[in-house]
Amino acid sequence: MASFYVENFGCRAAQADGAAIEQQFRELGLDRSNSAHQAAIVVLNTCTVTASADQDARSAVRRVRRENPDCQIVVTGCYAQRAPKEIAALAGISLVVGNSHKHRLAKLALGESVRRSVSGSPLITISSLHDSASRLFVSDIFAHTEFLAAPVFDAANERTRPNLKVQDGCDNRCSFCVIPYVRGQSRSLRMHAALREVTVLVNSGYREVVISGINLGRWGRDLTPDATGVVPRFEHLVRAILNETSLEKLRISSVEPMDWSDELISMIADSPRIAKHAHVPMQSGSDRVLRLMHRKYRPWHYREKIEKIHAAMPTAAIGADVMTGFPGETDADFEETRRMIDDLPLTYLHVFTYSPRPGTPAAAIRDQVPVQIARERTKILRELGEEKKLAFMRSLIAKQLEAITLNSSRGDEADFTQALTDNFLKLRLSGRHEANRWIRVCVEQIQGGSLVGVAAEDS
Repeated sequence: MASFYVENFGCRAAQADGAAIEQQFRELGLDRSNSAHQAAIVVLNTCTVTASADQDARSAVRRVRRENPDCQIVVTGCYAQRAPKEIAALAGISLVVGNSHKHRLAKLALGESVRRSVSGSPLITISSLHDSASRLFVSDIFAHTEFLAAPVFDAANERTRPNLKVQDGCDNRCSFCVIPYVRGQSRSLRMHAALREVTVLVNSGYREVVISGINLGRWGRDLTPDATGVVPRFEHLVRAILNETSLEKLRISSVEPMDWSDELISMIADSPRIAKHAHVPMQSGSDRVLRLMHRKYRPWHYREKIEKIHAAMPTAAIGADVMTGFPGETDADFEETRRMIDDLPLTYLHVFTYSPRPGTPAAAIRDQVPVQIARERTKILRELGEEKKLAFMRSLIAKQLEAITLNSSRGDEADFTQALTDNFLKLRLSGRHEANRWIRVCVEQIQGGSLVGVAAEDS
């Protein structure tokens, strides 16, 4: 029987897409291979958020072709949607499938006989390049209405914390971001479908579910109003999960600053069933740079949201995405960002160096920051982020936290179990504990970048 292998790159949304692609192949009778070099069909589900992401995809193509020269290489995802001909020109590519056709990928990969059986509108095919035998299936992403997702499980966590994508696409037009052009308009998984997926996961024994999306806080805005004329909002989805499922813990992934409503903050603060964790993209602390980025908030708006979250949940993890080296960013702009981060009760940072994306407005700005300067700024903020994370961890010593067990390991001196706290910190729990259990933990110390603790009943 033919086998397949899917290798995912990039964000949680891409991981969810990859899981759905795996389902497509299984439904057609194929077996999943344990590695790319053993599979008959290798799918590379790419990212294109930075130039290095594109390079990672090209390197993967070369690696797969070298290790498994007889396999069919299918490239899909955001890079495939943005630059299909560029990918098709690479040696060894059999098929390029943009996000516009990802929901039919398995049938496309399996050939004409299967493709004729696909129901619905006909595929829009871009003709092959003169110098390539590759087939391309890419069309206007803004005409794309399909919602592709399946729960994602982190193998390292022994399938304890499934991630469920409930929203895709983005209607914002940040000047640096290519994502709307490769994922299309904002689309939401319907309420009943989201609740059904969560219920299935709960019934399968999972105790924490992470909900995610490209622009998660915009969930529901594209859906039909209810009988009273109310348009669904993200808060409605969160409340419905609490009211209509028995999920023990809901974790919310990244939500844009303008979508952190007082209602959402209060709901998270008041419910023991929602993880005390807020990821709030920042990008810059400079008003001038935020305007150049076409971000929809100002520094004082961002500060207000972070301070409200911290006041409502003093022990919550509060993280931010920050970009350095945006075109035109001066030393003074960067210092505004550094000072704002230093002042705010942030507990961790994801710091990225700006990378121009073809076709975005920012790529056309002449005042590009030299790469070396941008990287130095990135280094400064990453070091600041580590300092803030360490300070946050130290503040939790001798406190009790909830943590979900992931897997057991044998340490150098004693047995311990890897766990993740409710407020998003790695924890080494003394003793061997069954995976997928919420345990009250007393934090004793910090070791190797992780909290170390014992079960509260043992302390």
